[in-house]
Amino acid sequence: MAFIAKMNSMPTLDASVRSKNFKEVALGYSANVAIEEAKRCLNCKNKPCVTGCPANIDIPGFISHVKNNDFDKAFEVISQSSCLPAVCGRVCPQESQCESKCTMGVKFEPVGIGRLERFVADYHNSKDSDNEQKAKQVQPNGIKIAIIGSGPSGLSCAGDLVREGFEVSIYEALHLPGGVLSYGIPEFRLPKRIIRKEVDALISQGVKLKTNVVIGKTLDIDDLFEMGYKAIYVSTGAGLPKFMNIPGESLKGVYSANEFLTRVNLMKAYKEGSFTPISTGEKTVVVGGGNVAIDAARCAIRLGSKVTVVYRRTEKELPARLEEIEHAKEEGIEFMFLTNPIEIKSDENGFVDSIVCRQMKLSEPDESGRARPVEVAGSEFEIKTHSVIMALGTSPNPLIRKTTKGIKFNMHGGIVVDDNGKTSREGIYAGGDAVTGSATVIYALGAGKRAAKAIMESLTK
Repeated sequence: MAFIAKMNSMPTLDASVRSKNFKEVALGYSANVAIEEAKRCLNCKNKPCVTGCPANIDIPGFISHVKNNDFDKAFEVISQSSCLPAVCGRVCPQESQCESKCTMGVKFEPVGIGRLERFVADYHNSKDSDNEQKAKQVQPNGIKIAIIGSGPSGLSCAGDLVREGFEVSIYEALHLPGGVLSYGIPEFRLPKRIIRKEVDALISQGVKLKTNVVIGKTLDIDDLFEMGYKAIYVSTGAGLPKFMNIPGESLKGVYSANEFLTRVNLMKAYKEGSFTPISTGEKTVVVGGGNVAIDAARCAIRLGSKVTVVYRRTEKELPARLEEIEHAKEEGIEFMFLTNPIEIKSDENGFVDSIVCRQMKLSEPDESGRARPVEVAGSEFEIKTHSVIMALGTSPNPLIRKTTKGIKFNMHGGIVVDDNGKTSREGIYAGGDAVTGSATVIYALGAGKRAAKAIMESLTK
């Protein structure tokens, strides 16, 4: 076989088709292409790619099995470290994590690690694996653990604990599991059937899922201890949206990205005949440049709106995944860089009519090494729009902070933990966005794994 310098491309739906529906954009590798891509791996002895993976997946190990056409073995290797391979293979920023450490990438394009992980997971999920999953159940050790939140961090912690015989119950405030995976990431990027499949695998192993339970309202943490739980893992995410506090943010037609995406995804506003109220109008402006901003923009264009993303830095600083930015451009979304909103104006009925922006320029790098955007005096201009989506980040849910004594929080509302996820209160651990604020799925997953290990060591020594 000839040497292949470039990563095998990912087949996608045509942009003119996908921009009008919510079908998954990336279609996945075929078996032949996956094997071809796997053969690009150099199988380095020091495994630098693993150092870039917060879950410490044995990447060369699973890729070597793909290379040898043994996809079942490949899945076994991945599942030792991750309970969400089909999710992570789709939404993790591999280009800045594992693939950034790939030796192949020094002179050529790195191995498509994320694409191979997705392929292996999809291959496994395409089979009837219920019996296999049930067979993996172990004898319970009688120790009860409560997980608060069913996002990636909570699911990861639950998966590691149940495999060691702990009796794990997940308490989820919403009616569906998955946390941000369900309410935040659109169907065209992460189909809900994928989330359900991976959650069902955990349930088949013995994890109990209790939905519509708001810890801090329905029950509190002290109640859980009284119910016999020996340790509690808090993974309540970061669902509190941030705003700019500029005039006009309370107008009709202004959404936080959280509200907008929750209506679209969890409440299924994207489906024809849905009763969930949502309206973007003919034109939408999305403020922000992260993955959430791009997700919101791509949802809005699928709802029939012409979309412009405004970002106060340059394209080079955009924090969103490169693939998602490329997909957005292909779908017709416009970008305005070095642009910062200062006011939202209304029409005579209190609806959004336009957004006033000011041009920015980048300063010289400060002590942190990063150039700061500064306003250009007298550069104001107006963009006509019917809706504005604020995608400026989120902060941790404050409910646990308000209802639980003995836990320390930082100035941003995040729970203070040590390297193992242990909080200032005995028996309580925390991780994911509830600690860090908005971060990647794989970082949340890694935090859940570290906490699970610490819980096991604490309760079985």
